[in-house]
Amino acid sequence: MEKVVLGIDIGATSAKLGLVDSAGNILVESSIPTPVNTSGVSAADFVKSLCEAAFVLQHQAQAPVELIGIGVGAPNANYNKGTIEFAANLPWQHEIVPFVELMQAYFPDLTIRITNDANAAAIGEMVYGGAKGMKDFVSITLGTGLGSGIVVGGELVYGCDGFAGEVGHFIMVPNGRRCGCGRQGCLETYVSATGLKQTAFEVMSRRYFTDKSLLKAASFNEITPKYIADAAQQGDSIALEVFEKTGEMLGLALANIVAFSSPEAIFLYGGLANAGDLLLTPTRKSMRDNMLKNFCKRTDDGQFVQEPNALLLLSKLNNKNGSVLGAAALVWHKK
Repeated sequence: MEKVVLGIDIGATSAKLGLVDSAGNILVESSIPTPVNTSGVSAADFVKSLCEAAFVLQHQAQAPVELIGIGVGAPNANYNKGTIEFAANLPWQHEIVPFVELMQAYFPDLTIRITNDANAAAIGEMVYGGAKGMKDFVSITLGTGLGSGIVVGGELVYGCDGFAGEVGHFIMVPNGRRCGCGRQGCLETYVSATGLKQTAFEVMSRRYFTDKSLLKAASFNEITPKYIADAAQQGDSIALEVFEKTGEMLGLALANIVAFSSPEAIFLYGGLANAGDLLLTPTRKSMRDNMLKNFCKRTDDGQFVQEPNALLLLSKLNNKNGSVLGAAALVWHKK
């Protein structure tokens, strides 16, 4: 009987589940809706629904499997305590949810681990993706917000309280855009799907009467990162400026991350990363412009070249269900 781990990725709109073998193959997967803030669904009720979906999933596998553990990636999850704490995009944003304890009631004999969803993506990159063999790297998840996982010496950095590595909440613009965390000017308000959209409207408002743009004809709901990227690919000047501004902000933040942790590589994961060179090119330029010389390459004659040592790469899990793989790797990586 094949041993598998259940990987669960809890997002703002849905929770994805998958049975993952030791080689990183997702044998079968499903999803359930994440309740909205106004639904009145308790965390305990949601966990019950998750566990019921997990029992169903085991019976959908083509061959009998042995479930040996569960890994969960979720916003504001605390690895040290097994909790989800004050998650702004989940219905229990004012609560500390004892998530592992609630799940353990349904699976009393299994190892259950939970971590921040971006940390799960970093572990997935290390076990199954482009960071195989690396001991020092950073994974940046670009979704509705901006998450990050920092790996030093082959281990995720959790800090004393389990919440270390919140790059998305670096304050980049004092008194800037309002963030869901309650502060202003956080990186994720500028570099995320939400931030990209806001930048698009700001650029459009400034250039509305002077420049033609495909974005002008779109409704509010139609202007998604993909819509903006498609417009930019067609040479739309406003869409191109949106990516320039987003890349400048991200590159500045990444230059600071390199000064802090000197990683071998930085991986971009998530929907916004699918923009490829539209985002990578201005981000790499901004990194070069803001990089400390200590972290730049030298030529043979001792001169500095404005090219950071840390490579900026797209995640190798981006076309897979990397969030589920990363969650499962929480268990596989520790066994």
